[in-house]
Amino acid sequence: MTDKPLRTSLHSQLGGISKKLQSPTLIVGGVEDHVHLLARLSRTIAIADWVKELKRVSNGWLKEQGQTKKFRWQAGYGAFSVSKSNLDSVKDYVLNQEIHHRKMTFQDELRSILRKHDIEWDERYVWD
Repeated sequence: MTDKPLRTSLHSQLGGISKKLQSPTLIVGGVEDHVHLLARLSRTIAIADWVKELKRVSNGWLKEQGQTKKFRWQAGYGAFSVSKSNLDSVKDYVLNQEIHHRKMTFQDELRSILRKHDIEWDERYVWD
């Protein structure tokens, strides 16, 4: 999403949606082609259901904003756990997405994370 004020509003919406799902966010951020939510996931909701509801409700909000042709969520998502000792560095990472992605694309960064943690993937199923 290239409209920065709208993107900022979307991030706020996502934080509110997550809070209603009893999964309060610590920070929401991102750039034009992806978003990061650092949240304390509720014990009562599966990650897939949380993401599905975030996308569903925010998509409705975006339609209200007249964004029906300019925006769509990708089919997939990535979810990573974060230890308490790394919360501050992850918050900084999310906060500084624009600066970070001037140096490395989202695709290259995800590949790097997957390699670092020995996670196998197939390029055919990662991007849409």
